[in-house]
Amino acid sequence: MSEKKFKILSQFVKDLSFETKNVETYLYVQDIISRYHLNIDINSKAVKNKIIEVNTTLKFQDPQNNELHSVFEITYTSIVKINADDMEKYELQKILLCEVQEEIYPNLKEVFLNLVHGCGYKTLTMDKEINFKEMFEQ
Repeated sequence: MSEKKFKILSQFVKDLSFETKNVETYLYVQDIISRYHLNIDINSKAVKNKIIEVNTTLKFQDPQNNELHSVFEITYTSIVKINADDMEKYELQKILLCEVQEEIYPNLKEVFLNLVHGCGYKTLTMDKEINFKEMFEQ
């Protein structure tokens, strides 16, 4: 059996943002939160000797950009060690944008939902599955 080409050494919440300006905003968002969209941004940077910092940012926001809105954002960092010596750029991108994401997403989703639920929006669910391979290929 071949060795896995990467290992996630650690995962942590790097940045967390939540904002609801006032009670009026909270009550309004309670009613319309189902139309909020989840946006995902992934970036990475080399740290040292085959160690890469991968930042996955989830932004949950109202696409209509209303004046009354809440902000939900989390940046989740994974420290990834690449186990292969010679890897093509495409293969590395696929690892960071697909395979790492597939491995960390269940935990990231749980942390994010705990935040949102803890902030009073208990009805929010994230049932739609994310196909990271399909997103990468597009």
